[in-house]
Amino acid sequence: MSSVPETIYRPQQDNLYFPSYPKFETVQAERWHRRQRLAAVCRVFAKFGYEYGFAGHVTVRDPEHPDLYWTNPFAMDFARVRASDMMLVDHAGTVLQGSWAVNRAGFVLHSAIHEANPDVLASCHAHTTHGMAWAALGRKLDPITQTACGFYEDQALITEEAGAVVVENKKGHAVAQAFGNAKIAIHQNHGLFSAGRESIEEAAWWFIAAERACEIQLKAEATGSPLKLISREAALHSKKHLATPFMAWLHFQPIYDAIVREQPECLL
Repeated sequence: MSSVPETIYRPQQDNLYFPSYPKFETVQAERWHRRQRLAAVCRVFAKFGYEYGFAGHVTVRDPEHPDLYWTNPFAMDFARVRASDMMLVDHAGTVLQGSWAVNRAGFVLHSAIHEANPDVLASCHAHTTHGMAWAALGRKLDPITQTACGFYEDQALITEEAGAVVVENKKGHAVAQAFGNAKIAIHQNHGLFSAGRESIEEAAWWFIAAERACEIQLKAEATGSPLKLISREAALHSKKHLATPFMAWLHFQPIYDAIVREQPECLL
């Protein structure tokens, strides 16, 4: 796990609380923690209006068996998902724990992302309004805000299987390979994917931030005025200090706190 990169983000007195990555005494405790956070992400996505029928899926590797991953049940309302509902699946799509089916397209893409990118711990995908609209343009996001700078030279534009429903393993691997080391992937004519390499919360925040960046750029371009781009030097500076895995994790903490206080049953 990375530490906080800048001293300005550290508390200056020992008696002040400052969030930090959790530590676990057992693998069972870490597994349950990941399942709870995954359920909370589903609840957050529902609250933010990211759910679209049965489309959308979130995944995280199992801490003991990294070749297996946990994911949300197929066609279960994101707003009712609990930690105990999570499904344990292997790369072949076999459900090893759980009583619901898994999304075929979600399995093909997410299992391929995890298999092709061993450093990816968690991944999110949803058919969001602004993400789908931006993906239809077949372009990367421009550095026009600090939020967008977080993805500067750190986003993939995937044109393989653009607009097609990916249900074949070999096609899923083509998409996953194109994802590479990026924080997010813009799948042309489809939507957004995000990857967290240190936490589930990181993947969730990159997705939320990318959806917001898409919305902002669409609105800015709709004015008809030329965009004022942030310089490469300034964009990289912002990314270095404001868009690290820890900062993404930290951004998600108040969101997690709010959803758990509002919907505590998601942790059951």
